[in-house]
Amino acid sequence: MKKTFIPSALLLAAILLNSCGEEKREAVPFDTAPVIETFDLKKEKLSSEISLPAELSGFRQVDLYAKVASYVKELKVDIGSQVTEGQLLIQLEAPEISSQLAAAQSRLHSLEAVYTGSNANYNRFLETSKVEGTISKNDLDQALARKSSDYAQLQAARAAVREIQVNQSYLQIRAPFTGIVTARNVNTGAYVGSAGKGSDLPLLTVQDQKKLRLAVSVPEMYTGYLKNGDEIGFNVRSLPNDNFKAKIQRMSGALDLRLRSERVEMDVINSDNKLLPGMVAEVLLPLKAQDSTFVVPKSAVINTSEGVFVIRIKDNKTQRVEVKKGRETAESVEIFGELNANDKLVKSANEELKDGTKI
Repeated sequence: MKKTFIPSALLLAAILLNSCGEEKREAVPFDTAPVIETFDLKKEKLSSEISLPAELSGFRQVDLYAKVASYVKELKVDIGSQVTEGQLLIQLEAPEISSQLAAAQSRLHSLEAVYTGSNANYNRFLETSKVEGTISKNDLDQALARKSSDYAQLQAARAAVREIQVNQSYLQIRAPFTGIVTARNVNTGAYVGSAGKGSDLPLLTVQDQKKLRLAVSVPEMYTGYLKNGDEIGFNVRSLPNDNFKAKIQRMSGALDLRLRSERVEMDVINSDNKLLPGMVAEVLLPLKAQDSTFVVPKSAVINTSEGVFVIRIKDNKTQRVEVKKGRETAESVEIFGELNANDKLVKSANEELKDGTKI
C-alpha cells in the first residue's frame, strides 16, 4: 500500500501545480490592436487595352441597278472580275427609247425650221420699220411675239431630246470605280427595271478591296481614351499567325442609342488581298490616359451590396471611402472618389474592417 500511495500523491501534486500555472497564463491580458499592411495613394498613368470584335468591309461598295425598264442585251463581267473605273459592265436594250428619241429629234428639226422662218420674218420687219410709215408698230410686235414663242418651243424640244438621250445612256451600266465584282444576279435576256420584279436585287455589286474599312463599336466608358491617329492592332481567325496594324481615321462623335457605343473606323491597306470584306476581326484598342489618376491594387477595393469602397487610415482608425472604378489591368484598377495624394489605404481590404476600427 505504501509503494502504491506515494506515486499517486506525487501525480496529484503535479496536476495541482500545472493547473495553477495555467490559471496564471490565462490571467495575462491581451489588448493589442491588429497590424494592417498599408500603402500611400499616388497618381499615375494607367495604360491598358481592351479586345473588341470588329468587321471588315470594302472601302467603297456599290449595288448597281437598272434606271429604266429594259432587257439585258450583253453581260460583260462575272463574279470575281477585276474592273476599272468607267468600264462597260452591262449593255441593256430598250427599243422604245430609240423610237422616242427619233420622234423627239424629228420634232426638234421641225421647230428649228419654224424658228428660223419666224426669226427671219421679224428681222425683215425690223429693218423695214426703220423707214417711217412702212410697217406699223403692231405688226412688228406680233412678229416679235411669234419669234419668241417659236424659240420657247424650240428650247422645249431640245430639252426633250436631251432627256431621252440621258435615259438612253442609262442602258450602259459602267463601273463607278476600280474594284472587283462580288455579286451578279442577272443573266443575258433578263428583264430589269426601276420597279417591279426586275428591281428586287441589284444587277451587280462592285467593291474596292485594295483598301478596306475596319469598323468597331467602342463602349461609352472607353471613348475618352481614343483619338484620331491612334494605332491599333488586330487579327482575324483565318490568319492566326498574322498581326495587322491600322490607324484610327474617323470617329462618329456620337453614341449609338441602342448599343451606347461610338463607331470608330480605321483604313486598312490590302494591296496583297489577304483580307476579305466581311471578315470578323479582333481589335486590341490601347487605352492611354491623358491625365494621371489614382491607381490601386485590386485587393484594396471592396465590392459590397452597399457600394464600392476603399479603406483609408486616419488617426490610426479605419475609414471607408466610397469610390468608382475605372479601367482595370490584371493587378490594378483606377479609382475616383474623395481621396487625396499620400492618403494611407489598406492594401488587403475586407468587409470585416468596419469604420472606426483601431489598428
